[in-house]
Amino acid sequence: MDLRLKGKRALVTGGSKGIGRACAEVLAAEGAEVRIASRNPPADGKLVSKAVDLSQRGAPEALAEWAGELDILVNNAGAIPGGDLLKVDEETWRKAWDLKVFGYVNLTRAVYTRMKARRRGVIVNIIGSAGEKMNAAYVAGSTANAGLMAFTKALGGASPADGVRVLGINPGPVATDRLVSLYKQMAQSKLGDASRYEELFKDMAFGRPASAEEIAWAVAFLASERSAYTSGCILTIDGGQVNRS
Repeated sequence: MDLRLKGKRALVTGGSKGIGRACAEVLAAEGAEVRIASRNPPADGKLVSKAVDLSQRGAPEALAEWAGELDILVNNAGAIPGGDLLKVDEETWRKAWDLKVFGYVNLTRAVYTRMKARRRGVIVNIIGSAGEKMNAAYVAGSTANAGLMAFTKALGGASPADGVRVLGINPGPVATDRLVSLYKQMAQSKLGDASRYEELFKDMAFGRPASAEEIAWAVAFLASERSAYTSGCILTIDGGQVNRS
């Protein structure tokens, strides 16, 4: 299927690795002109990149200026640490939210202004299924994701009047370096052998995490004209796990 993305300009945050990198590569493969932003941009030079920390005041606006007139924005930057209410102190909580929550909100505001003026554009927020299936052991992340889901739905419900679509994707477990590292630690603790980490995937849907590319292809489709009537909704890609008791 031709997604008709050739010549579209896209910006992907957190685009140096994992889901963000996969999104950038898939969009580029479909013919889009892709730029990525990351605190540590890749050195391979395959994609135009900018080093930026979106948790810093003024950074989202400067990034939007650098990126220029965008057809597609993929908000993906941010990693919120685990821990329950008593473990995650205020400083840690605020630092994590400055990047993921306010990073998404402030960059969206800056880019949306330009998209509204042109009466076209798509914003895809990569959020996370912990916003649906709440986890007290990941309280800062669950609360952030639930808030970003509400932000996406509220804005995406009104944005068609401006010619703009806003929607989100909630990935479940994805085989990123971060997840593999976490499961290796768990395997070392539970099984005494870090190399056996894949044995711990057995309780996941289909016995495995999603690949980053499986998320990226959904992003590309939702951002394309093939999904032109989609806005204000969240697509959960977790193999159905959010619905398991």
